[in-house]
Amino acid sequence: MAEVHNIQAERVWLAPMSGSTDAAFRRQAVRFGAPAVVSEMVAGEALARSRPDMVRRTCRHEGKGRWIVQLAARRPEDMRLGAQLLVDAGVDQIDINMGCPSRQVTGGASGSALMKEPDLARSIIDAALEGGQGTPVSLKMRLGWDHEMLNAPELARQAERAGVVMITVHGRTRCQFYKGVADWRRIADSVNAVSVPVIANGDISGIDDARTALTESGAYGVMIGRNAMGQPWLLGQVAAELEGRAYTQPDERTQLDSLLSQIEDSQSLYGSELGLRIVRKHISAAIDKLDRPWGETARRAARSHACQMENAPALINFLTDVFLENREVAA
Repeated sequence: MAEVHNIQAERVWLAPMSGSTDAAFRRQAVRFGAPAVVSEMVAGEALARSRPDMVRRTCRHEGKGRWIVQLAARRPEDMRLGAQLLVDAGVDQIDINMGCPSRQVTGGASGSALMKEPDLARSIIDAALEGGQGTPVSLKMRLGWDHEMLNAPELARQAERAGVVMITVHGRTRCQFYKGVADWRRIADSVNAVSVPVIANGDISGIDDARTALTESGAYGVMIGRNAMGQPWLLGQVAAELEGRAYTQPDERTQLDSLLSQIEDSQSLYGSELGLRIVRKHISAAIDKLDRPWGETARRAARSHACQMENAPALINFLTDVFLENREVAA
């Protein structure tokens, strides 16, 4: 197992997901015991221009836990300045994004596209460390660009030599996007290449997946992304069970309270109308995860009805009916 040093290395992490792991959702994850949560990816150059949407992404969540922001950049000078701005704001850790597979990001030669250019990737890492001024810096990446370029272990070694204190590896290449299944065994190549903690990411939906991923990869911990949507307690549950502690899943009233709090926080963060639109993906996921003996048609109808509602009080009444009255569609 990797030696743990220079960082409070939690074993269960919430993955940064654009448009999803905003401060409203992170707050709920922390509420239910998530050991570590990472903000949405923010572009260094956009942060430097103080774009409101980028600044919002870096918002500190309320509650316990360190303030960790993921930063992306194509140019070392943008990464350096972005890191400096985050340090000035008081962040506790900076995470470098070299794992995002979206065409919008890689088309600008950022995110996982940097794995095709290891020299530039190293310059980006150096710039983050320089701008970070001693603040812990971690790195998130994929196995490689494609199966002809599985260079995560070498990039991990370079990152460790530069001073990065933790590395997360998603068990797919960029060219796979989210297709197929994550190859946790391949992550072991990066684990064996470095002594800093390595976190395994990809397709982890619960405690059984987490244990298998840790066994197959030899990683120190796991990072959970899409599967946390609709169940912000999942990270706290996995963390507890990895430690051998009992964890009681919140009852439906508590789940409802969490979702309503998230809706309120989203509206506070983005404004009433935009906040309601942005939180819809979380509402839909929560209905999907709700333990009900419904058929898919009824569940789809409930999702659709909730996500078309533009009046917050009416939405709250509808969700209350769905969660507490066990109605399929409380139209």
